[in-house]
Amino acid sequence: MGKTVDGKVLRPYNRFMQTELPKIKAENPAMDHKTAFRAVAERWKTSYVTCEQ
Repeated sequence: MGKTVDGKVLRPYNRFMQTELPKIKAENPAMDHKTAFRAVAERWKTSYVTCEQ
């Protein structure tokens, strides 16, 4: 598992959020953070990553 700067271990969901949230915001610059976060959460539900757990 990956680690953050402060040494904490990131869970797969947190790593996914860290990589996908900037992508959503880049695709939709006018989208507010809350809506973007929800969109990433929806992607998580259907992602392959959830199948690996």
